[in-house]
Amino acid sequence: MPPKRQPDQSAPATVSATGVAYEGPEKGRDPRAQAGEFLTTPNGVRIPDTDHSLKAGRRGPVLLEDFHLREKIMHFDHERIPERVVHARGAGAHGVFTAYGNAAGVTRAAVLAEEGLETPVFVRFSTVLGSRGSADTVRDTRGFATKFYTKEGTWDLVGNNMPVFFIQDAIKFPDIIHAGKPHPDREIPQAQSAHDTFWDFVSLHTEATHHTIWNMSDRGIPRSYRTMEGFGIHTFRLVNADGETSLVKFHWKPKLGVHSLIWEEAQIAAGVDPDFHRRDLADAIEAGAYPEWELGVQVMPDTDEETFEGIDLLDPTKIVPEELCPVQRIGKLVLTGNPTNYFAETEQVAFHTGHLVPGIEGTNDPLLQGRNFSYLDTQLSRLGGPNFTQIPINRPHAPVNDNSRDGFHQHGIPEGLAAYKPNSVDDDSPALADASQAAYVHVPRKVAGEVVRGAPASFDDHFSHAALFYASLSADEQEHVAEAYTFELGKVYEQAIKERTLGVLAKIDTELCRAVAEGLGLPAPEGTPVEHLAPSPALAQVTGASYPIEGRLVGVVAGPGADIAGVTALREALEAEGAMTKLIAPTGGELSDGGATEVVERTFVTARSVEFDAVVVAGGAPKEKDVKSVVLLLESYRQLKAIGAWGDGADVLTATGIDVDGPGVLTADSAGALVGDLIAAMGKHRVWERAPLVTASQVPPAA
Repeated sequence: MPPKRQPDQSAPATVSATGVAYEGPEKGRDPRAQAGEFLTTPNGVRIPDTDHSLKAGRRGPVLLEDFHLREKIMHFDHERIPERVVHARGAGAHGVFTAYGNAAGVTRAAVLAEEGLETPVFVRFSTVLGSRGSADTVRDTRGFATKFYTKEGTWDLVGNNMPVFFIQDAIKFPDIIHAGKPHPDREIPQAQSAHDTFWDFVSLHTEATHHTIWNMSDRGIPRSYRTMEGFGIHTFRLVNADGETSLVKFHWKPKLGVHSLIWEEAQIAAGVDPDFHRRDLADAIEAGAYPEWELGVQVMPDTDEETFEGIDLLDPTKIVPEELCPVQRIGKLVLTGNPTNYFAETEQVAFHTGHLVPGIEGTNDPLLQGRNFSYLDTQLSRLGGPNFTQIPINRPHAPVNDNSRDGFHQHGIPEGLAAYKPNSVDDDSPALADASQAAYVHVPRKVAGEVVRGAPASFDDHFSHAALFYASLSADEQEHVAEAYTFELGKVYEQAIKERTLGVLAKIDTELCRAVAEGLGLPAPEGTPVEHLAPSPALAQVTGASYPIEGRLVGVVAGPGADIAGVTALREALEAEGAMTKLIAPTGGELSDGGATEVVERTFVTARSVEFDAVVVAGGAPKEKDVKSVVLLLESYRQLKAIGAWGDGADVLTATGIDVDGPGVLTADSAGALVGDLIAAMGKHRVWERAPLVTASQVPPAA
């Protein structure tokens, strides 16, 4: 029986090679899908046998005339295209962006300005350093790229989950990537920055300091793509209907709040489920727990200096604290559909920072200027030529009439004689548009100065924003930053690189430098931390705020004799909040208590703590101390997750060594009495009050 396509995997909108929507057949297959009842060659010739080559006799040589063999093998040999140099490991989803309309005062871009306008989107999340086969949960920056199929053309907002970048000028991009990639002699380590060449570069190139400390924070190991913030990184210029301009920074704010993995979880997940983030995204969409973000902008005056409160807005290593310039929410993004085919959509989607629409312009940020060159250029190698915008996932939903012709993979069939302007043979068609006809007309602005290789003096401040970020974190997050630096530098062989990096940390925070130096067994260098702006509470993840639990997963430990009616009640109560449950038992199959019946979805062999946001032990669960269930419960406790039990399920926790009166350990007489406290605890992401009880003691140095 063929697998049933899930509702969230319906094919993308039907759009022609020239961007014009058309209606598919009223019945039958999508016209872009393979069709017909019989197996054929690429030319549509039906094939009677695809298991045996054409031979001269059953034991004879294969004949060159076997066109089916040649075509089948040829296509297989070329099924792979070059993977992205960066952001190779990715996951994508379809969705819709709805404008609130309150941005009309700052931009004429319809996608942002028209209240209630719904724009189809495709979003690709990714890691930066790793290859396509690397794990999802490595410590790294995450890409957050959104393709808006607007009625005025395609707009790509190509961002990350961090608001700054390692470098200030795109000419250094090959250097930072070469330094971060695996060492060229051994091709290790994969998808990691914990090695000599990365730390050699960033300790010598200190403009990378701010982005590096973001990577060393919990932001470097997000719990889910659904709990990541996104940032446009650069400053953009918005233009309204009157030609007035503002400078803005774009922010994506997740509905579920910002939430990250514990380092131990990230390491476990990389082994037991390297597709952790990809699976989480797909499962949530399939379950109807649609990921959601609000798009916000920080709006600042467009002055000649292009600064705000002393912050250079053209420097991509700087942020503008939200306390100085609040983020105004201007629209909502909801992801509602998984890809139909990974290669056709997620792998072939092509983003470009230069894909802008009227009302949105770039600035003179030197990193953005270089990206505008690089993103277009790389598609020629990956996607085979200049017509990559005709691939279905890249096709604009606005009409295309560009006078470009021919080239590899030309899918359109242009009409007319004149692919040039002006012309007389085609009545000078196509016509040129002006601003009143939604043309992209650049705002006039003066450009002057000496031709020079250099940067403004304001770019020389490499430490104050890194210090601002660290000072804004909670104590738990600061501890994680110190542990991350200690781990990463502990993997570095060259002593001089470690010492140089400690010198950088001394300029950020004295206690941070001391903690890392102690962990490395090195003396902390003398240094005076740089002055910085007031801490920005918006940068901290651990704030005590509560968030919805949509898409969160609760593991329920049960077994023969357990209160299955209680399991059903718990599942239904959590599903009402958008959360999901997985029943865990010693063996697979079904569990029943004579009335209710539940399917076992995980066994003690297949369940691991990293999959769950909370773990609950059902009343009547087995009291035998199965070592795998003990590991599950203790890992969950150590990873600061809510732990619950009802009835004599509390005895299982006690036997495991978990204090039922400890922080975040919830017990009740019944599942119904437990669920309210469980929802509240999960809404806080983690039980941070438990952290002092589970943090490993430092091993004293050897005498």
